[in-house]
Amino acid sequence: MSTFEIGLATLGAMIVLVYAGLWVPIALMLCSYVGVWMMKGSPVLAGKLLALSASETISSYFFGVVPLFVLMGFLVSVTGLGRDAYDVANQLFRRLKGGLGVSTVAANAIFAAITGISIASAAVFTRLAVPEMVRHGYTKKFSVGVVAGSSVLGMLIPPSLLLILYGLLTEQSVGDLFLAGVLPGLLLAAIFAGGVVLMAYFWPSFIGENLSDDREHDLSPRDMLAKGLPIALLIALVLGGLYAGFFTPIEAGAVGCLGAIVIGLARRALTWRNFWEVLTDTGLVTASVCFLIIAAQMYSRMLSLSGLPNEFGTFVATADIGFWGVILAYVLLVIVMGTILDSSSIMLILVPLMLPVVVPMGVDLVWFGIVTVIAVEIGLLTPPFGLSVFVIKSTLDDNSISLGEIFRGAAPFAIMMAIVLALVLIFPSIATGLLAR
Repeated sequence: MSTFEIGLATLGAMIVLVYAGLWVPIALMLCSYVGVWMMKGSPVLAGKLLALSASETISSYFFGVVPLFVLMGFLVSVTGLGRDAYDVANQLFRRLKGGLGVSTVAANAIFAAITGISIASAAVFTRLAVPEMVRHGYTKKFSVGVVAGSSVLGMLIPPSLLLILYGLLTEQSVGDLFLAGVLPGLLLAAIFAGGVVLMAYFWPSFIGENLSDDREHDLSPRDMLAKGLPIALLIALVLGGLYAGFFTPIEAGAVGCLGAIVIGLARRALTWRNFWEVLTDTGLVTASVCFLIIAAQMYSRMLSLSGLPNEFGTFVATADIGFWGVILAYVLLVIVMGTILDSSSIMLILVPLMLPVVVPMGVDLVWFGIVTVIAVEIGLLTPPFGLSVFVIKSTLDDNSISLGEIFRGAAPFAIMMAIVLALVLIFPSIATGLLAR
């Protein structure tokens, strides 16, 4: 077999293994090792090459971004800032028709700006928002759907764990990627909020026929300041310092962790017990993410040795489908893969394969990253594998809400995400407009 045929065979084997249920990093590592072994004819050499790949990956300076932002996300969760964000947003939008739904979107956007983990958003607001909305006349389907839809803002509005992962894979500036995610993230939040209001007026059977305002938890200006100021300070500290050039992304993560700890201690919400739980959860998530990235780099090295990306790029170039043909085919493939794989796995599999294709075409890799993240995040809301939907189902105390009902409730928000994706494709300046180039 030629190296190209070996690369093709390992790619096919990897897809089969993933469909069979093998964990993606294990499938990537196994296929990478066997592929290099077959190409080089030595299992020892294959092991050394892959070990070198792992060593170079994990020793990268920018790898420090991952545990710091994960830690900050968990600290924010246990200090009650998610509840405060919901209370503040509810006070601001309560007079709108569908105001509680808009409040959920706004609170998720605020929460996303200090966590970057959509799963954390889904878990927090399932407990906070769903019971309140159901109590005020919203349908269960819509209540879980708006939480599922708005939770994906955590992977687009910076700081975003998925943008960090993309930056590590493509060697792009994490700061540039964060800045590029601001306008698309705010646009998506605005379209979500507008969509909720429109559904309240024109699709009451979906959202709820007899909605009532939440006037029981009226906040005084002093309460608004007490709840909103810590959130605003933490956002200003992390994102303001990052964009002003005072901190690198790693330093911003460390400063954000310190700020979250100070807020938690000041509010007496951070105890030794839940601090230890936060550290344990951070270690587990960081280990999983690091394992994923190491596996992806091994897979990327194996593909490079096989020559498959170059051959794939030559095929695309000679197929004469043009720039938009390549981009649209890629976006469609990402969305389809989102029906069976999680966000990180899609990115780890497709980005190394597509880079040799899009780089010679002069594609802006920062814009390409935002397009990738939006397309990947649509997969979080699509059956049969919608990670946010599964998180919401596992967090709910209400067994009467089925998985199918959550998917149906999230469907309008997946359509809104597709609209934003189309806008970013047509108008790249939505993603790159804030970058100084």
